[in-house]
Amino acid sequence: MFNIISIIIGIVALVLAIPSAIPLLGWGNWVVLPIAVLGAGIGALSSSNGGRNFCLIVLIIAMLRLWLGGGII
Repeated sequence: MFNIISIIIGIVALVLAIPSAIPLLGWGNWVVLPIAVLGAGIGALSSSNGGRNFCLIVLIIAMLRLWLGGGII
């Protein structure tokens, strides 16, 4: 059950991260980071690793985008 919840949270974070890849919308990644961390935390409670790994990938994508944009843009 925790794995499914984690995947759903990861999908929400990914949907929010996609428009944040557009220039001048990078600030949206600051919203994505806590959501992805929450999903990874819930996924860690599961016996399966799929949801946790998915949230960690979304987290890495958002962090990479923030790093490339200098943290704001």
